[in-house]
Amino acid sequence: MPRLLAIADPHLSSVQGKSMNVFGGNWTGHPQAFFERWQETVRADDIVLIAGDISWGMKLEEAIPDLEQIHELPGQKIIIRGNHDYWWNTISKVRAALPSSIKALQHDSLVIGDVAILGSRGWTCPGNEDFAADDEKIYLRELERLKLAEQSLQGKTFSRTVLMLHYPPTNGAFAPSGFTSFIEQLNPTAVVYGHLHGIDQNRVLRRWNGIPLHYVACDAVRFKPQVVFDNIEL
Repeated sequence: MPRLLAIADPHLSSVQGKSMNVFGGNWTGHPQAFFERWQETVRADDIVLIAGDISWGMKLEEAIPDLEQIHELPGQKIIIRGNHDYWWNTISKVRAALPSSIKALQHDSLVIGDVAILGSRGWTCPGNEDFAADDEKIYLRELERLKLAEQSLQGKTFSRTVLMLHYPPTNGAFAPSGFTSFIEQLNPTAVVYGHLHGIDQNRVLRRWNGIPLHYVACDAVRFKPQVVFDNIEL
């Protein structure tokens, strides 16, 4: 029976040649470790969520080699945009370029068996040190995209829901935000996110209002995709 797994921040760099070692010892062995752990963990019938920061490519054509490498891995993949996915332009162009085993979400959703998956990038939240005046517009836009994603589920049949974000849904103090309000209203079965690197694992948000939050940044999970659901009823 297929499973649903998740990982974030592969930061592949076939064209750009950018090393992640400058971001700490947890990146030792990257990117080979990403491919090796995937091959060891993921089965052909599994579905894997990749929650952003997929490729360092600056243009879509520069990201294609990285996407092709992901395509060659076992399983079906569902991706969202991260803050470093500069190659991700219009969703129509991205979808047209994707290999057959990869699907992209942006302010919409996908239902696979009994599981509905929706998501968007998210953004840094008010209260973070890096939250500036220019961030307010993007923050509010991402909230609107999540509302559109929820609306896209109308009329669809499913029993479990997974919300996929790139950014965590709160600031560093775990204060409520528009994203946590959305989570409370949606009441998903699970949330997945990444983005954070090199932080104390005790400072990672794992639950909100009783809903499990899966923090799946590559360096934090030692490049191993994490199981969200151990079965999907197709």
